[in-house]
Amino acid sequence: MQKQVFESDIGESYTLATLDNGLSVYICEKPSHTSVYAIFGTKYGSIDTCFSKNGGEAISVPEGIAHFLEHKLFESEDGDAFTKYAKTGAMANAFTSFDRTCYLFSCSDRFYENLCILLDFVQSPYFTKETIQKEQGIIGQEIKMYDDSPAFRVLFNMLSAMYIKHAVRIDIAGTVDSIAKIDSNLLYNCYETFYNPSNMFLCIAGNVDTSEVLKKIESSIKPCEPVCIQRMGFEEPATIKKSFIEQKLPILTPIFCYGYKQKINSPYRRLKSKVCVELLLEIICGEASPLYERLMVEGLINDEFEFEYFTGRDYACVIFSGESSNPKRVAEEINSEIENIREHGFDKKLFSAVKCALYGDAIKAFNSVEAIALSFTECAVYDYDLFEKIKLLKTVSYDDVLKRIDVFDEDLSVLSVIAPLEGS
Repeated sequence: MQKQVFESDIGESYTLATLDNGLSVYICEKPSHTSVYAIFGTKYGSIDTCFSKNGGEAISVPEGIAHFLEHKLFESEDGDAFTKYAKTGAMANAFTSFDRTCYLFSCSDRFYENLCILLDFVQSPYFTKETIQKEQGIIGQEIKMYDDSPAFRVLFNMLSAMYIKHAVRIDIAGTVDSIAKIDSNLLYNCYETFYNPSNMFLCIAGNVDTSEVLKKIESSIKPCEPVCIQRMGFEEPATIKKSFIEQKLPILTPIFCYGYKQKINSPYRRLKSKVCVELLLEIICGEASPLYERLMVEGLINDEFEFEYFTGRDYACVIFSGESSNPKRVAEEINSEIENIREHGFDKKLFSAVKCALYGDAIKAFNSVEAIALSFTECAVYDYDLFEKIKLLKTVSYDDVLKRIDVFDEDLSVLSVIAPLEGS
């Protein structure tokens, strides 16, 4: 086992241990806290639909299989993992995103018992034809439910208009047709490929002892030879499919997603770029910005308005979303403000205030064991240092941030609108 201890100038530290089988373990001791938050995850998400293992032939799998596998792992021959957690009093959950699958729990006592449950069921796949068919029905209903969700549809409609080949345009759960193709052989193949310790991570934050935790993990992780995974790219064109997409659903007020597709490949590798874009977004239309105030005063947006820099493996876009009686006007105002900043720059006092606010938020996050554990998953998937963002927020300059205005290309923008049905 290899161990590194990372320390910061804000009085926080954590340990990163790499086991002999390649498993990465992140532990942040928080002795003043009464609870612990733990996540056992794999670098495997919905976009991993074509891959090869150990130099073998590339295989393609149905869309939604990563999410399907997440559901199935909770089942075992000796009972459901949620039932076991109910007996210990732990709160447990799981999620699949575009680039990872995570299984988690939080508890205030019986931590090692809960950790054993987590390590056991994630390492013990159990699939039968009957249980797979049952799950296909359950997830099929879930997919249909999300098809009727305005908030869900407005986002994925935008992504489907923005991306031509990349799997980020596909619902994480897949489609009813795609999950119908899943069988036990496919599930075991994906499990054995992506649920290898060399592709996994364990993130723990709370009132724990690092040495004791590592001993428990080492004795509980099953021996396994590391695998070499090659993920196939999507050769995504530097264009969009269409700039506007609208769907009508039974809602009262239109909702929208307005996004700018970024040309640059693999932006997630540059945390500095991501931090600069996040600062720029606050400057463009954060609550302290002139644009935000203007849009609120004119009644073009409300408190539901938000934005994010949406990035991952070989995709990135900036997204503005919310409710508006006139989404096209909101998009026009955003473009106008961006062009003004491109030509004249932005207020340096606003830049300083936004930078201080985000720095403060980053420090406050260390008061939450949940926030720390979730941040560790970012570190594991994209090879970040937990304290890197704090360092960057102290050092990035006005010019660093202004340069990132290049992520906004109106020719690569898409406006997605969910409009009310007539009579709604």
